[in-house]
Amino acid sequence: MARAHTGYVRGMTIGSSIVLIAIGAILKFAVTAHVTGFNLQTAGTVLLVVGAIGLVLAVLYTFIWADRTRQRQTVVHEDRRDVDPRY
Repeated sequence: MARAHTGYVRGMTIGSSIVLIAIGAILKFAVTAHVTGFNLQTAGTVLLVVGAIGLVLAVLYTFIWADRTRQRQTVVHEDRRDVDPRY
């Protein structure tokens, strides 16, 4: 998993989910080769499902859950006037 500059570990992003969906679709629908001991169409289906789940979670995290995890900062600006204490 990739580490961001802030120190937390990021999960699957939208881009990597789309890549998994694309590779899964190619394996599922476009490849007609048969390999002994390994079914390419099944591997394509697995990649499609994992990519779709990752895409849903990435979109939910990006647009819904991210607002709750951000730290809110309150900045207070004081209005100070330097006045001579004799007046």
